[in-house]
Amino acid sequence: MSEVVKKAKEAKAASFDLMTVPASVKNRALADMAEALCSNTERILHENGIDVANAMNSGKTGAFIDRLTLNEKRIKDMAEGMKAVESLPDPIGETITMWRRPNGLEIGQRRVPIGVIGIIYEARPNVTADAIALCLKSGNAVILRGGSEAVRSNKAISDILAEAAYNAGIPQGSIQFMEDVSREAAMELMRLNGLIDILIPRGGAGLIKTVMEQASVPVIETGVGNCHIYVDGECDQVMAIDIVINAKTQRPGVCNAAETLLVDKALAHEFLPLVIAELKKKGVSVRGCPETLAIVPNCIPATEEDWYTEYLDLIIAVKVVHGLEQAISHINHYGTKHSEAIITTNYFKARSFQEKIDAAAVYVNASTRFTDGFEFGFGAEIGISTQKMHARGPMGLKELTTIKYVIFGNGQVRG
Repeated sequence: MSEVVKKAKEAKAASFDLMTVPASVKNRALADMAEALCSNTERILHENGIDVANAMNSGKTGAFIDRLTLNEKRIKDMAEGMKAVESLPDPIGETITMWRRPNGLEIGQRRVPIGVIGIIYEARPNVTADAIALCLKSGNAVILRGGSEAVRSNKAISDILAEAAYNAGIPQGSIQFMEDVSREAAMELMRLNGLIDILIPRGGAGLIKTVMEQASVPVIETGVGNCHIYVDGECDQVMAIDIVINAKTQRPGVCNAAETLLVDKALAHEFLPLVIAELKKKGVSVRGCPETLAIVPNCIPATEEDWYTEYLDLIIAVKVVHGLEQAISHINHYGTKHSEAIITTNYFKARSFQEKIDAAAVYVNASTRFTDGFEFGFGAEIGISTQKMHARGPMGLKELTTIKYVIFGNGQVRG
């Protein structure tokens, strides 16, 4: 029996016990897990240091290294995320609605765990902690399959959290970490119908595309973020510059960072030199359309591919558009349905943008960087769904549940 099948069977067995674990036990486990992360910071940083050194030696990009790297603050943030999840209401057992039929039957919808959730992810060690916290609180067993570049970091975090969780009363087997990072093992995981209930990929476009095409178990599509900011002709330019700089440079290697800047032609001659100068001060490489290059010549000519690209780096594509409708058309054509923003002082344009843009999160006068489970008050997130079935946007506790119909009668039979 392969490692994948063995661990999936253990997770499935544990899931039946985990679904009835009281909230008090789950909360105690989360508190202990948060404390364990902090008390094992040195161990985690040691393992992460080896992963980072290996990634640097293999020529990984700066954005990749940033996503992989842990420090004391990032470990503390993971622990704070666990505490935040602990403080949230337990969704399991919630009666969503109840109604009575004319024949006397009482029918209700009750929130229950999904069962076993598989996570396939790349070089983001914090995903290990977030996934474990959210899955346990929502009553789900979890199987983690991280990328080879972060295997030491992920294993250290998983081992530390599993030990703390089991000591607090979480059923053994609820947390499974796959040490086999081969492609073959990943493919096997994608096809474990009957053992895995939902598979969630977190990573770049290539990973997500592979999982969507190859998996036979249900998949929730997440993460690719070709996010846009449209600066309208009616706007506060100082606000616009602040938002663009934050959305592009605050942490460029994540899926909610802005990748394309659209600027209304009415404002372009005045605004583009200002915003591009600020972007370049932050080390951003600018790829512009012909109209952008005519205004700010020292930019790289943009290609058709640039409008589709999630750079995850200090690169931004800039295009001059002729008004709101062209901006909306561009975003709906090239976007990935993740996060989009308009900067405007015109209420009606803001409403039109929010109504017509097809995306999980649509902002008015705010940075796309807020599309995040913690920022939305979910404690953490299992991923940001860009699809429309089951869940959309940052996925917190409720998005990791399904419903069960519960029916109460007093002898009714169907005629």
